[in-house]
Amino acid sequence: MTTLSGPIPQFGKPQTLAFADPFAAMAQLQRYADDLKYVMHEKESALKQIEKAHLHSLTVLARAAEYRDDDTGVHMDRVGGFSGLLAKLIGRSDEEAKMLSLVAPMHDIGKIAIPDSVLKKPGEYTLAERAIMNNHAVIGAEIIGESDIPLFAMAAQVALTHHENWDGSGYPFGIAGTQIAWCGRVVAIIDFFDALTMHRVYRKAFSDERALEMMKIQRGRKFDPEMLDVFIEHLDEFVRMREQINSSSKNR
Repeated sequence: MTTLSGPIPQFGKPQTLAFADPFAAMAQLQRYADDLKYVMHEKESALKQIEKAHLHSLTVLARAAEYRDDDTGVHMDRVGGFSGLLAKLIGRSDEEAKMLSLVAPMHDIGKIAIPDSVLKKPGEYTLAERAIMNNHAVIGAEIIGESDIPLFAMAAQVALTHHENWDGSGYPFGIAGTQIAWCGRVVAIIDFFDALTMHRVYRKAFSDERALEMMKIQRGRKFDPEMLDVFIEHLDEFVRMREQINSSSKNR
């Protein structure tokens, strides 16, 4: 046992004072560590619950926006599934692909603020109407908000950049190439393809072949050329996934 020796004034002679038992001290430290782990676990659990609730709320809002433009809402499901698949095919991690599959359906969440007179207009937009419609990208990012949580940071990036074009001709900022977030470039391809091949109130669906012809014209203009090549190369996988998602939606 470690000791200290020295004069104790009130007694006028040397005394020996013992430090606490080191084994008892170690046990106490372990209890402190266990308590800290418990507190951190509870905090982590609470944060995950908040994150889950936030994701659910945003998904519901995105679905409400989508129902205004597509009365089945299945476009959201396909965009989520397709985006996750393309993310994997271009070499992103499983975690990134999973996150994108969750947030890609929020790409048009900003449309909740666009009036029906613009959103559902069958003909061409006036310049004023086009400005209103294009603003849905900024509105969507604002609805999702800034966040340090990777899931919501990606969701905001997707909402903000999925209408930017590879050649810089897109909106809202006119950025180009790899300045555009990779997740926004993925969703740009997926959203375009699925929108073309689905029925809308103002036109019938294009065939897959016609849609691909239209997309190839935009290679290196609207779309990341390498990503588009991967999408086209694996089209059969996306078609199979579309059939599965459409079938599941009918059984809801």
